This record gives sequence, C-alpha cells and structure tokens, in this order.
Amino acid sequence: MKNKYGIPKKLRKHFCPSFSSEEDFNGEKKDTKAFISTSKRWPAGAMIQGIFFARFLPQKGIKVIHQSPPGCIVTEPGVDKPRLFDFETMSEYIIPKQAFCNRYVTSCDPENKYRILGHPVCIKDEKYTRNEFMFNFCIVIGVEADKIPYEAVVRRLATTFTEMEIQNEFLSQEDISNSQNRRSIAALLEIIKEDLNNYNECMIPVGTSLSPFPKSMNLIIADDANTINMKLFPIYKHPPPVKAWHVPISKMKFSSIIDDTWDLTMKKVILQIDGIKDVRRIAHDADVALDLAKIAVQHLLYYDSIIMLDLFLFGNIYAPTPDVDDFLEDKEGMQDECANYVYINGPRLSNFYLCRLFTTLCTSRTIKEWLKLHMEQGFPVLNFVDVRRFVQFGVIKGLIYRVHKYAVSNTVLNGIVSARNVGVEGGEQLQRYADGCHCFDQITVEMNLADVKIMDQLRRFPKGNVEIIYR
Repeated sequence: MKNKYGIPKKLRKHFCPSFSSEEDFNGEKKDTKAFISTSKRWPAGAMIQGIFFARFLPQKGIKVIHQSPPGCIVTEPGVDKPRLFDFETMSEYIIPKQAFCNRYVTSCDPENKYRILGHPVCIKDEKYTRNEFMFNFCIVIGVEADKIPYEAVVRRLATTFTEMEIQNEFLSQEDISNSQNRRSIAALLEIIKEDLNNYNECMIPVGTSLSPFPKSMNLIIADDANTINMKLFPIYKHPPPVKAWHVPISKMKFSSIIDDTWDLTMKKVILQIDGIKDVRRIAHDADVALDLAKIAVQHLLYYDSIIMLDLFLFGNIYAPTPDVDDFLEDKEGMQDECANYVYINGPRLSNFYLCRLFTTLCTSRTIKEWLKLHMEQGFPVLNFVDVRRFVQFGVIKGLIYRVHKYAVSNTVLNGIVSARNVGVEGGEQLQRYADGCHCFDQITVEMNLADVKIMDQLRRFPKGNVEIIYR
C-alpha cells in the first residue's frame, strides 16, 4: 500500500526523512530529530546467490565447470550443502540452441525461487571440435530481486571472456592458461561474487597472457588489457514532473557533500531548499529561471535526495488515513518521535494531545478552523506545537492526507466537450483553471492570489455556474 506521495508503507520509515537530532529546515540547531540521509541501498535479497561457468562438452554434454560458492549449482566432493536449483532441469536454458546464443537470456527455476541470468556464447571456429565452442557465465539472484542492474554485468562477463578465448583460448585451454601465472576461472568467479556483493563493483587483473603466436612460439606477456571491470548501478524510476507549487524537503545534509565541482544552478537551488518554499519561490530567491529550477529539483528527486509535499497554508484541509491507527498504538515509538519534532515551547505535553490533534482533522475543516476548535476547547495549539512540522510529519508518515480544492465551471466543461472556446463573463482570468483539473495550489502560485481572492474572483462567474469540489 502506498500513500499519496508514492511511499510504500513498509518502506516509509526507510525512504522518508527520519526525525533525529541535528538541524531543522532552516539550519537552526534544535534538540529534536532532523532529517538523515536515506540514499538508496542494495537490499539483502538483491545479492548474488551464486555464479557459475558452464560449457558444452562434445562427449559429456552441458556441464558446470566452476561455481561459487562450492556446491551451489551441482554437487562437489566434500561439500554438504543444498543446491539452489536442479541444474539438469535448467541446463537447456543455460546452454540453449544456437538461435538463443549471443544474447541476454533470463530464466527462473521451477520453484520460482531463483532467477538465472546469462549470456550464452557460441564461437564458431574450425579449431574446435564440431567447429564451435559454447559457454555461459551465469549469475543467480533471488526471484524478487531487481534483475536490471545485473544485465550489464552478465553482458560484460560474456564479452570479456569471449575476447580472452579468441585471443589465447583462455577458456578452452584452461589448464595451459593456469600454468602461465594467470588467475584461474574459479578464483575469478569467487572474487567477482564477493566484490559485487560487498562493494557493488570489481576490478580484477587477470594476470599474464600468452602472445598470439603459434603454440611453438608462445611467449608470456603482460596482460594489462584483460582486466575485469564491472560496477552495479541502482536503477531509479523516472521521477514525476515537478510543479511550481510543490515544496521540496531534503533527506540529507547537502552542505556536507556539496563542493566546487557542482553545477552552479544546482548549488543555488539547494541553498534555497528549506522545507517551506515552493519551487517557484526557490527559483525567484535563487535568481534562476523556473524551468531550470524544476530540472534541478527533478534531478535531486531522481536520486532520492528530496521528497515533494504540497504547499502548506492555514486554509489547507487534511484528513486522517487508516494508518493513523499505527500512531495511536504508538508503533515503533512514533508518538515520542513526533513529540520531539513538533513541540516548540513550554513543558513537554502528554502524547494524548498529539493523538487528539491527528484525530480531529477532517475533510470539512481547514487548519485555521481546526486551530480555532482546539483554542475554544482550552488547548492553545500554537503555544506548544509547530503546526507546519506537525502536518509535514503526518503527511510523510502517511498518517494524514491533503484534501485539494478544485473549481468546476459548467460553461468551461461544455466548451471542452464541444471543442469551442467559450468565454465566461466576469471570469476570464480564472476561466482556464475552472475545468476541475487545476487545484487551488496551482492557482495560488501561478496567479499569485490568496485563497480568499480566488473565491472572490470565482463569484464573478454567472450564478450557479461554478462548483467547488474537494478531493
């Protein structure tokens, strides 16, 4: 289940700003929790479970020559561990028919637990038995793991070892190659697996190689070219479009990572991100064109460095989500986390007040009316709580959601249906916003109008022509 901002419930505490003690949005020291870095990390399930080298042997068929860890694909003497899958069942997909060779191939085991990623290669040459040499270097990952980052690794393994085989028969004459101070294939597989799992990259010099002369004239030369260089890159989804009325909130301390090599526009934009300003205001204060500011913010959004929220105004309406039950039950100490973040003055109040504040939000009450309600009941919220922080905490954690306001004009809708440009007497300025697709936040930012002035201008439409929709 995802909240409005696309953050899954299970990952919300990892991919949302955690509130711990550092600095607040304005850089002021505060004995509360501030946002920490939540840069994307590789989950444990995405690790390489096994890697192996398989060949087609003319007399024996398809066989696994080397594997790491030992015994993960086929049984080995002295190794007592379960295999990841039945290799005999999957062998026809490991070394497939020639029509599937020299291309990236993925398959899942019958139990749908593991995914085998490979790039079977067929080298045609008269020097080989049957005039061809077929092999495959495969990586095994969990079926739930993202296979996209590993595609480049598998392709690189295939191309690298293909070139090494063409140059000096590194694979087909493995015994001779190992006698020339070169790393064995088994050692290379072990290093590749460990380095990719631990560091997400590897750079392995193979060693020395044989010169491309006849076997009677073979010379040992340095093999600087045959170095295996690979790196795993996380794949990020393309971020949604950035709107001028969105408010970016940083998830890391940019001041600790920014340097002189950064783009000038990006540096200007980052200095203006404080969790309060919308993108339009950021562009204005940074003296940057709005389109360039949007691109910079979208770049930060792509790398999961910020999240985007709605513009906070006291005329906004918020309502609880079903996940507010997690807050009421104080799961994972959420109540104390919120209290440390939102209380600003006076004594530390009971967490009961925070539960009361969340549960009294509703779809028919603005923040201003909500504050007035509590003041009438004897609880001056503004004396103890930073309302903006309170709302942002609730939205980020998925406890509350924003109820947007839209204007819908019958005349404008009729003009859209009939494909005619119909003018609305008295409502020319807001006519293009009265189709039910433009929220009041957009009108506020683009027209520089407060909510009250927007309603005043909508009243200039013919009577009964405009309806306000909340959703």
